[in-house]
Amino acid sequence: MDNVTVKLPREMREVAERLAQARDVSLGQVLRDALASELQRSMRATVRTPNRAQEQILGPLRALLAQDFAQASGWADLAQRLEAKGYILREAGGGLALHTSPQGARCCTASELGHSYADLMQRFGTPLPGHAHRYLADRLFGRPNIVRKSA
Repeated sequence: MDNVTVKLPREMREVAERLAQARDVSLGQVLRDALASELQRSMRATVRTPNRAQEQILGPLRALLAQDFAQASGWADLAQRLEAKGYILREAGGGLALHTSPQGARCCTASELGHSYADLMQRFGTPLPGHAHRYLADRLFGRPNIVRKSA
């Protein structure tokens, strides 16, 4: 490890020292943990914005995965193609989101890549296996929408 000198206000240093003592670790460990947490938070924020993934990320992802989405013959084939490039599709509400594999960091939604869940379901003729939201599949494939009444 490298040595780094950090200037802290006295009050902040005292609180951090008490925290370190309560956790039975060094002040350095408290600071390393705090910095690691901030770096992880910052990395998540750069991968995905709250509403739409950043265009700088989407363009290269679209180009990288366009052929895989276009040539996939079904959900299993698409999953294999994406996994080979380090990605995985996961359920995200009523749709799908692209995540890194195996880390699991969310990159964007499938719709942001130009492949809505509804379009993929229609193309493959079936919903994503295990997807909890069945209402869209029922609507797309003409199945009755069954509403259960609680007793």
